[in-house]
Amino acid sequence: MRILVTGSAGFIGRHLSAALREHYPGASLCKIDLVESEDCLEWFREDHPFDLVFHCAATVGGREGIDYNAAMLAAQNMQMDGALFEWALRTRPGRVVYFSSAAAYPVQFQLAHDQLFEDDIDLECSSGRPDNTYGWVKLMGEIVAERVRAAGVKVSVVRPFSSYDYDQDDCYPFPQFMRRAAERQNPFAVWGDGKQVRDWIHVDDLVGAVLTMVDDEIDGPVNLGTGIGTSMDDLARLAMAQAGYEAPIEHLWEKPMGVKYRVADNTLMRSFYEPKISIEEGVERALALVRV
Repeated sequence: MRILVTGSAGFIGRHLSAALREHYPGASLCKIDLVESEDCLEWFREDHPFDLVFHCAATVGGREGIDYNAAMLAAQNMQMDGALFEWALRTRPGRVVYFSSAAAYPVQFQLAHDQLFEDDIDLECSSGRPDNTYGWVKLMGEIVAERVRAAGVKVSVVRPFSSYDYDQDDCYPFPQFMRRAAERQNPFAVWGDGKQVRDWIHVDDLVGAVLTMVDDEIDGPVNLGTGIGTSMDDLARLAMAQAGYEAPIEHLWEKPMGVKYRVADNTLMRSFYEPKISIEEGVERALALVRV
């Protein structure tokens, strides 16, 4: 078996690549970091044969990247997605797994305490504005994935919610919070009002669900989340409690905070994979590994 992982140097790409070596012993694993490569289009012009492709490559840069670098995000990500799908149509790999995002959901559904269902996105009509241009790019990626599937290429689409672990890039809130807690920072900084809620899924559970999807040949789209919402303030308090101290929370109102409420309905995911790591366990694990 020949397996390709794009964006292999990124957070999900690294963890996925490590799991693939155990899940498919003896497979030939090709890892390419398209986000850093200037010749990604050149690479996809070649007819490389693969049985399984995981397209993790994307330029994000956390909340500030999404809000303040929208035009460049859109240009780079559309270029990478387009090159991947054009190549897939030409070379016909055994299956492509396309990593979309919860950002593709309409913002209008992320204002109150309602979970997001897979069919809240209707690819046949405009169901609402997604989260900034990054959300638009991922929504377009899903539309193209559906067309590529209709053309005879097997494509699975996943929508990760807030994946995390201690080794995530520091532009994301989880590793920032773990470092602040490990350093026992006082006050503890939180962007925005701290009431924004996210569905935190440990990267090990995300990878486990993706590999099960591939084994079971599930096309999706599938939400990858726990179905449990935790606010930024609550995550900060949990991190401080695990670190053995308490401090006041300082809200940085000038920083972007994103949508108010983003939690998955994970009924479909739980029909084939049950999340194993709670946010409490994830915080405990991370604090044991983070370096200050």
